[in-house]
Amino acid sequence: MEVYGDAALTKKVGLIGYGGIAHDVVEALQKADAGIQLVSALCRPGRAEKARAALPGIDIVESLNDLLARGPEVVAEVAGQNAVAQHGADVLAHGVDLLVISIGALAEVKVLDNLKTAARRGKSRILLPAGAIGGIDAIAAMRLGGLNTVRYRSRKPPAAWRGSPAEKVADLDKLTARTVLYRGTAGEAALLYPQNANVAAAVALAGLGFDATEVELVADPDAPGNVHEIEAEGAAGRFAIQLQGKPSRSNPKTSALAALSVARALINLEAGIVI
Repeated sequence: MEVYGDAALTKKVGLIGYGGIAHDVVEALQKADAGIQLVSALCRPGRAEKARAALPGIDIVESLNDLLARGPEVVAEVAGQNAVAQHGADVLAHGVDLLVISIGALAEVKVLDNLKTAARRGKSRILLPAGAIGGIDAIAAMRLGGLNTVRYRSRKPPAAWRGSPAEKVADLDKLTARTVLYRGTAGEAALLYPQNANVAAAVALAGLGFDATEVELVADPDAPGNVHEIEAEGAAGRFAIQLQGKPSRSNPKTSALAALSVARALINLEAGIVI
């Protein structure tokens, strides 16, 4: 069933990044055939050949100026937190909306302030998709009536935590039971685990903020995939949600749903019916 409605106009989109999430976003948009034109993808200098192999048929550029010259109306960052800090403000100051999947980058106060300033200057918007979790809309709505507590737990197989500070906390290759890798705030989690805790940042921004959102990161050899759990309580009620997401085919640190969330957010920009 078509739930989006016909797009009024073709939306021109640029990408920052060419990795697994970018590939999955391109694939999802092509299948949806929903009025999105991918005008170009930005890669680091010297990596154009590799990017073209990863994203066949997509125009690849090595500078942000070249990407912006293609005339995108929105640029989607799918490259990691460093890309947000490096390119985000320039995109927004140019008058182009920026969709950020590496939401954990916004836990850095300087980065967030720079993006806000650039958005005001360029009269553009910072767009944050839900990423790998549901319930973000409920948290944001509950905040309007008074939100008391928000807790987020990420439970993933040990392999998903490789290349992170988790390697200093536990021997990931020998775990036989659930092991808590981190317990603290969303802000600290997002900065310590940039490839694993973007959901924590999204939950924080929707609700109580980086310092008041409680986070627990867990390595679990019995996890059926990337498991996300949220509990929220406020004046409007209480809810708990668990989502068992399959990991991305190309990167076990992220959920396959993250790329689909980006695609959905882009489609909604021009959809006749927005859900």
